[in-house]
Amino acid sequence: MKCEAVVIRTNRALKERYHELKPGDCFAGMLTLQNMGCNVFVDLLERGVRILPSALSQILSRSKTSQAFALKPWMVPHTLVIARRADLLFAVTAYTKQGIGTVVTKEDNLHCGYGIHRWDSMETVYNHASRESDWYPFVIQPFLEDYTDVRVIVAGDYCEAYARKNKNNFRQNLAAGGVSTPYSMSEAQIALCRAVMERGGFPYAHLDLLVISDDRTYVSEIALNGGLKGACIGRSELDAMKKDILEKKIAAT
Repeated sequence: MKCEAVVIRTNRALKERYHELKPGDCFAGMLTLQNMGCNVFVDLLERGVRILPSALSQILSRSKTSQAFALKPWMVPHTLVIARRADLLFAVTAYTKQGIGTVVTKEDNLHCGYGIHRWDSMETVYNHASRESDWYPFVIQPFLEDYTDVRVIVAGDYCEAYARKNKNNFRQNLAAGGVSTPYSMSEAQIALCRAVMERGGFPYAHLDLLVISDDRTYVSEIALNGGLKGACIGRSELDAMKKDILEKKIAAT
């Protein structure tokens, strides 16, 4: 007789029943075990325990460097992950060869634009980072002078997009005085979002796009959850959609 799969929905229950879990069981929730996430994910997956949202999507959602490493094909050309000083020195040479001057760095675990910095040159970045060991790892990208910043919310068949503009802050942060306007997505842009979500195992997502022209759109960031300032959909409605998506995935096992 086949045993019914166990579904764990809270971190407390996961801790209590962690060693009982067996292949086919499921953890449905956002893992919050401090500083142990990756280790726990690996252990659960090796034991055949399903994780929803996927372990990969949860890791990528929390880490800008992991995103830049795994999703680089969809990001601004020459995006690099800097994990140590040798990587930074390589980036100085590579960017100089490409004639890239102004750059942007992204701190790994900061959100809402707090960890984004603009620098006038790679040498300036090197001079600062080489003195601070706690800078690493971080993401570095060429600074784009002219683009449209677009937030996209995808949950099942629901897809909403709006452009964000802050004339006083290149981060285009709405919370810091920016404004938003509805944005009409092309089929190619929607396909790009779906491809990135599939690659990262995202059942739903908040994506930030950098739109340069009709045929050049890049992913800036992706997360399982994010701000809704500027969106038409409300938090409770979106959360209900996300919950329904996960429940259907659980039921399908």
